[in-house]
Amino acid sequence: MGATVTDPLVGRLVDGRYEVVSRIARGGMATVYLAVDRRLDRDVALKVMHSHLAEGASGADFVARFRREARTAARLTHPGLVGVYDQGLDGDTSYLTMEYVDGSNLRRRIAEQGALTVGDALRVTESVLDALAAAHRVGLVHRDIKPENVLLATDERVKLADFGLARAVTEVTATTTGTVLGTVAYLAPELVVRGASDARTDVYACGILLYEMLAGAQPFTGETPIQVAFQHVNNDIPAPSDTVGWLPVEIDELVQALAARSPDDRPVDAAAALALVRRTRLALDDETLGRRADVAPSITLPTATDPDETDLDGAERDDDPSAETTRLATAPPPGATVALPIGLGAALSIPVPVVASAEPVRPRRRRRVVAAAVLALLLALGGGGTWWYLQVGPGAWTTVPEVVQLPEAAARTALDDAGLGVRSVTVFDATAPVGTVVGASPAQGEPVRKDGTVELTVSKGPDYVNVPQGVVGELQATAEAALVAAGLVATYPPAAYDDTIPNGVVISATLPDGTPAEPDAQTVRDTAVSLVVSKGPAPVDVVSVVNESLESATATLTGLGLKVGTAEAFSDTVDAGFVISQNPPDKTELLRGDTVTLTVSKGPETFEIPKFTGMQYDKAAEELTKLGMVPKRSNVLGGVFGTVRDQSVAPGEKVAKGTTITLTVV
Repeated sequence: MGATVTDPLVGRLVDGRYEVVSRIARGGMATVYLAVDRRLDRDVALKVMHSHLAEGASGADFVARFRREARTAARLTHPGLVGVYDQGLDGDTSYLTMEYVDGSNLRRRIAEQGALTVGDALRVTESVLDALAAAHRVGLVHRDIKPENVLLATDERVKLADFGLARAVTEVTATTTGTVLGTVAYLAPELVVRGASDARTDVYACGILLYEMLAGAQPFTGETPIQVAFQHVNNDIPAPSDTVGWLPVEIDELVQALAARSPDDRPVDAAAALALVRRTRLALDDETLGRRADVAPSITLPTATDPDETDLDGAERDDDPSAETTRLATAPPPGATVALPIGLGAALSIPVPVVASAEPVRPRRRRRVVAAAVLALLLALGGGGTWWYLQVGPGAWTTVPEVVQLPEAAARTALDDAGLGVRSVTVFDATAPVGTVVGASPAQGEPVRKDGTVELTVSKGPDYVNVPQGVVGELQATAEAALVAAGLVATYPPAAYDDTIPNGVVISATLPDGTPAEPDAQTVRDTAVSLVVSKGPAPVDVVSVVNESLESATATLTGLGLKVGTAEAFSDTVDAGFVISQNPPDKTELLRGDTVTLTVSKGPETFEIPKFTGMQYDKAAEELTKLGMVPKRSNVLGGVFGTVRDQSVAPGEKVAKGTTITLTVV
């Protein structure tokens, strides 16, 4: 507890923004504080890297890698991951700000309760793997899965912390010293032997984590880190049922699959491992899920997780490396980070806690001594109060003047007059004139230390881009891709029917002011371009035009947007020039531009009448009947000879079928 009180960062304002309230924990690579973000008025976890990591030849490399990893972790968004808000450098202090999770961690839970129930162990494992899956999908590996990094919020939400730092330190140490950092109880064999890691390395650590939650103890233990690492490399993980006899075979198979010695025998990533855990949970009954191993809680917490005993790196550093290392015969705390030589060929480094010795209190001998001491105390308190007022209290602060909407030069003058430092960054702004201040951090009117610095955000005007080619007349997907590549946004009003432009093709592109988005026209980046997409020709219900004249039927159908085709046929019932039939028939749904074929009457079919004079009536009548005519006999002088002397329709004339032909017979 004394370490927390005397920590020099407690009460300090880091980077003019983060007010350190108290120390939460201290480990081999960093110290975590509870801090208040004065700019956004929220609690944050402030992780401050130990200064020695940035020293020496590899220090700059570490800082660069750490910042890169912090940016990568900040891009991860998942409810099971502790959010990374910010990272920066304040003097020699390299820090990271993260979401503050009010609660405990899995190390403390196991220490206080012993083993977890099977259901709770699987639930925590599922939550960790679900969060890891989000990282694995973008190629990010955690490398330091352990109970200390599994946070348990007061509402039992599970949060995975500490992406970035372990990876940055491991890459630097592996390059410069041939060692790999990690928590020895959870290091995968390939990480120990070759310094190699991928998503399956995290899966291995999750398997060890699950074993520990089920059995209340780690699967591999030893007097030294080398002994533990040796077991990871050379031994298969024991079945949990060897320790907890009632655990079913499904649990044994799950743990041994996740923590298989060979990476090829493990699930390929956290998503595959999560599916395996969920299948196992479904195979277990409620009674088994509710049981826990009969293991007494250890109560004594590892130093890396106890806020009052977290000085894992408190040794004074000097030129002697042994000032902060232990012998290989020293066993590390369960959650301590250690440096293992790749291939197990070098010494192991573990931070050593320092215990401050108390000064003996001298007995008071004379009243004069007492009075002098009281006076000195009062003077010290007075001086200390003045120092506090000027350095920490209200006297150390001022207010950011109004600078937004001022020209940059005027804003700098205002800040100089207030005794504040200034730095500026430029951004594109669609509305503010070039050189105008559009923002300040801390914001105007907000408190800032009198020796602090204000960052001005200055407009460099709109960010113009050109409307690309290949929008109008292209398929919707092609047009949108062209706009996005040019830095614009596609929006879609209702689609429209069009008789000539096919379905899915862009009919028109319009800017917000209503003007056409012509190729190579300039507009501001991220402008929304409205694309009207064709639905193709509109649907049409066909109407009946049968028995209408061809002219009338054509006018009706073309008025509906349809095309007309014609065919002719003889009809004994429909007058010539009128519609006998149509295809397709009425009430059929077509699209505008489709064709309706009309069959138009040519009137009755006609036949040429041959010459019948001089023929016998019976033969002439037979031929007329074959032609479809109706023969009629008219006798002259009794028609005794039966010879046709005349016919009512002259030879060569054409008449319709069914016409009556009168034959005069003598």
